[in-house]
Amino acid sequence: MAGLSANDSEQIDRRTSRSICEAVGERLQQSLRPEPRLPTHIEQLLSELKKRDGDSH
Repeated sequence: MAGLSANDSEQIDRRTSRSICEAVGERLQQSLRPEPRLPTHIEQLLSELKKRDGDSH
């Protein structure tokens, strides 16, 4: 935080800063991770089941 004027009690050390950055990065990766897709064959089977279920009602 170069250029900011703060007393020593408001500053954090490099190790703490790095830990915070890594934790934020991990949470961002988890929340921004794309939804896992099913294999194409499984999606086709599910689609067929939905179609057949709709035909029976």
